[in-house]
Amino acid sequence: MAVRGSILVVLLVIFSSTLAAIAGFTATTITTQMPPLSPSETSSEFKPSTQESSRKRTRTQFQGCRKTRSRSPTIKSGCGPCSLTGVLHQRASGQLQATLKSGVSLGSGEYFMDVFIGTPPKHFSLILDTGSDLNWVQCAPCHDCFEQQGPHYDPKDSTSFLDISCKDPRCRLVSSPDPAQSCKSENQTCPYFYWYGDSSNTTGDFSLETFTVENVMFGCGHWNRGLFHGAAGLLGLGRGPLSFASQLQSLYGHSFSYCLVDRNSDANVSSKLIFGEDKNLLSHPKLSYTSLVGGKENPADTFYYVEIKSVMVGGEAGAGGTIIDSGSTLSYFADPAYQMIKEAFEKKVKGYPVVNDFPILKPCYNVSGVEKIELPEFAILFADGAVWDFPVENYFIQIEPQEMVCLAVLGTPKSSLSIIGNYQQQNFHSSMTQRSPG
Repeated sequence: MAVRGSILVVLLVIFSSTLAAIAGFTATTITTQMPPLSPSETSSEFKPSTQESSRKRTRTQFQGCRKTRSRSPTIKSGCGPCSLTGVLHQRASGQLQATLKSGVSLGSGEYFMDVFIGTPPKHFSLILDTGSDLNWVQCAPCHDCFEQQGPHYDPKDSTSFLDISCKDPRCRLVSSPDPAQSCKSENQTCPYFYWYGDSSNTTGDFSLETFTVENVMFGCGHWNRGLFHGAAGLLGLGRGPLSFASQLQSLYGHSFSYCLVDRNSDANVSSKLIFGEDKNLLSHPKLSYTSLVGGKENPADTFYYVEIKSVMVGGEAGAGGTIIDSGSTLSYFADPAYQMIKEAFEKKVKGYPVVNDFPILKPCYNVSGVEKIELPEFAILFADGAVWDFPVENYFIQIEPQEMVCLAVLGTPKSSLSIIGNYQQQNFHSSMTQRSPG
């Protein structure tokens, strides 16, 4: 029998009518049948949870309220604002809030979070990643590091920095570099190595530091490689014990929520990340729930894994599972599901010349001179009945100079993870809540 966690994903649809990103789109209904999406197999530093708990179900359809494209992120039709100013800071309401911004201006497909680190505090921008656990920053001396905006974090400049000893039980939470170093004394630091699915990685010393909140476990990375484009490091928000969200649970409870601003917004437009219960969100009339899957059906404790009954391109498809990952730009569906999604669009999209020579993304269409582009609807139906409907600008991407549009979904091998990336999450307010069993 499957082991499940009573964990809810709350998705408030606050999707944008920002037709400047993709001008003149409308959606039409078509139907296609697809084979099941297969739950994925992946490597992780953490083993699947064996804790048994109940799973709560609701059957509510997501609904949308729209906002207009402007330089200010004001929400109309009764929707709450999806914006915030300021870096990570504590509020009297028992919440910790932070600013999120699109990394497009830095050439990144990620979202960046502003954080004060150390004592005295210094400002750094970190990538927001719900698909991993480790918090880390590039540290001086940086022996092999990528280019970032601003100076590296230097532990010598902070009075609140502390090394974690290799004999400390917390050292067992991280993987050691290969070959592993023998631990001979209390004064020896705890080395770590952490890698990602795209072969990006970070290596350094596992340590403690103030990230507005004191004594946060993080990686002080001296060797860091990957496509992190301007960030100072990464803030992990996965479900494992290393993540920033997990470390804050004793202070702010088991909930956090975020809203990803339109990725093409002006640089001065930001959205929000909230640690702690967001009562305004929970009381919103457009709110719906779906359960996260835990235990044996979840490939790793890290992931926010949801069970999909079908993927709809104007109709229904097969069942399966996927993860919600703010650290992946595009969405990925494991074959053969991806092939059926792609073929459904190819079969039903009419009237636009197909562009065959564009790399990676398919299908692509030449829409030069077209004022009103009609494309199929795209939605995900979860196993407990909730439906996540996406606006067209969240699953078709316009390629400069705006004469071509491509499906913003990629395929992966059958054994790989299916992922709902941040491109499809734009202008949705999502909350992750882990409740105790019972």
